[in-house]
Amino acid sequence: MVDLTRLLAKLEILSAAARYDASCASSGSRRSRDDGVVNGLPAGVCHSWSADGRCISLLKVLYTNRCRYDCAYCVNRRSKDGPRVSFTPHEVAELTVNFYRRNYIEGLFLSSGVFSTPDETMEELVEAVRLLREEYRFNGYIHLKLIPGADSRLVEQAGRYADRVSVNIELPTAASLRQFAPDKSREAVLAPMRTADALIGAAAGERRRSPRALRFAPAGQSTQLIVGATPESDREILTLSEALYRQMHLRRVYYSAYVPIGSDNRLPVLPAPPLLREHRLYQADWLLRYYGFAVSELLDEATPHLDVHLDPKAAWALRHPEIFPVEVNRADYEMLLRVPGLGVRSARRILRARRVGALHGDDLARLGVVIKRARWFLTAGGRYLGERAMSAEVTMRDCLLAGENRPAAPPIHQQLALFAGLPATVTGEL
Repeated sequence: MVDLTRLLAKLEILSAAARYDASCASSGSRRSRDDGVVNGLPAGVCHSWSADGRCISLLKVLYTNRCRYDCAYCVNRRSKDGPRVSFTPHEVAELTVNFYRRNYIEGLFLSSGVFSTPDETMEELVEAVRLLREEYRFNGYIHLKLIPGADSRLVEQAGRYADRVSVNIELPTAASLRQFAPDKSREAVLAPMRTADALIGAAAGERRRSPRALRFAPAGQSTQLIVGATPESDREILTLSEALYRQMHLRRVYYSAYVPIGSDNRLPVLPAPPLLREHRLYQADWLLRYYGFAVSELLDEATPHLDVHLDPKAAWALRHPEIFPVEVNRADYEMLLRVPGLGVRSARRILRARRVGALHGDDLARLGVVIKRARWFLTAGGRYLGERAMSAEVTMRDCLLAGENRPAAPPIHQQLALFAGLPATVTGEL
């Protein structure tokens, strides 16, 4: 009989310990609804999105916060004080299925500290998801963390049960890993990633030949990089991400702004988490994955960091005035994607519409194309769509920044006030 009170006390600790892992996503996997429990306490529940746009709730939790490693940036590091608890494989399975039955969740995100050897830790994680699949007949989404240094046979077992696997690189360079996570090696992190990549590719090939072939992590693999804890530039971080996408075929690289979680003289003192930098990295990452950009186009040795004030595509466009404006009736798909303000959907609408006839400025609005930013970089039928010509005094950068037309915002890390601007007597402030 499961002691529910004790189990919920563990859940409160281990769900809080998992909140700094950003690489939690649900997409690209489907499991049969036949013969089993399928689909999809607020503690530990996070929200992700499926490939078809549905919001999916996942139980996001650690198996244990006991860890033999002393990584400076980690809330679960060996030297940090606090209660240490662990689940058992049966407890993880019971929690997941019972939360599903109460409609709290539709899937599971399971990570862990390394309480013993990497292999022993990985064995327990695999047993937890095996129980879910084989004994509890749970066919919902499972994202399972791979433990750095785990044996390749355990990685293979993990991918047979999980929809997505991931192993976090955490720090962009081997030098930073040695300094801030001395118990880990870069090779120990990359080895399970390589194994997973090979097995994902082999399984996909088998499935093409036979739909009955066994699957391996059908939603692929992902990883996470911490931003701001170490001195690497945006260029170094994105260069690593680009290599992971090309060589390891990762679905996603997640960027997590460093949040100070305790005193450690190895770590920088930051006034606030670098959330804007994290946001710019995600924007640049999107350009790498979907817009055909390379890191070398966005950043170089002279400009190793992304522009704080403008998104990466706009910053790139401003550095290439020789390319713009482009004619909306002649530009190919790849060029339209490089116009600031135009996305995949807008570019496709333009291509379809101009097969019928030449487009003019008013036509773009009727197509649903938002040209608030794009107008500074486009002509339609030879007519420039910007409101005024550029001059020595008024630059395109000025126009882009002015076009935002947003009121001054509070620092991004602060909670917005519900009754901002009202007198103190109205808000009850003393």
